[in-house]
Amino acid sequence: MKSICVFCGSSFGARALYTDAARATGRVIAEAGLTVVYGGASVGLMGVVADAALSAGGTVIGVLPKVLEEKELAHKGLTELHIVDSMHERKALMADLSDGFAALPGGAGTMEEIFEIWTWGQLGLHRKPCGFVNIDGFYDGLIGFLDHQTREGFMKPVMRDMVKVAPTPEDLIAQFNRYEPPATPKWIGKDET
Repeated sequence: MKSICVFCGSSFGARALYTDAARATGRVIAEAGLTVVYGGASVGLMGVVADAALSAGGTVIGVLPKVLEEKELAHKGLTELHIVDSMHERKALMADLSDGFAALPGGAGTMEEIFEIWTWGQLGLHRKPCGFVNIDGFYDGLIGFLDHQTREGFMKPVMRDMVKVAPTPEDLIAQFNRYEPPATPKWIGKDET
C-alpha cells in the first residue's frame, strides 16, 4: 500500500474531537510513509487532514472540481493538486491514485464517496480496502444499519465484511494491511444478492 484516500467533512462538525481525529489521521498516514489522497479543499476536516500530513513531512495529493476551485476552496500548499471538470472525474481519479479508502466523520458527500468506492469493490472493479474511522462512535448507527441490511438478506456477509471499522486511523491502516478481498465479485454466482 502506497496511498490512502481520505473522505471527510468540508466542515469541522460540532465537537473538537473530530478535528483532533482528522489531524491524527493525516499525521498517522504520513508517518506510515503513505501518501494522502483527498478532495483538495482547504476547508473543514479536509484541510485539517492535509495540513497535518504535510506538517508530518508527508505527500498530499488533492483532486478538486473546477467549480469548487472557483469558490476559492483549493488548498494552495499541496504536493499535487489536480483540477478536474466534474465530481465524477474527481472520484475516478481519487480511486485511481489510491490503494485504500478511509472515511472520517462527514456529511452526505462523505457517505456518497465511501459507498460508491465500496460498491465498486463489491463489483470487482477494484480489490482495495475501504473503511470507517469510527471516532467516538460517530458511525455506530450506520454500522448497525449495514448489519441490519445483511441480516435482512440485502447484502451477503462476505460483501458486508469488505468494509472495515476501526476506532483510530492506526487500527484502520492495520486492517487495510491484512485485507483480503472476496475471491468472487458480487455478480459472479447465480443467486448473488
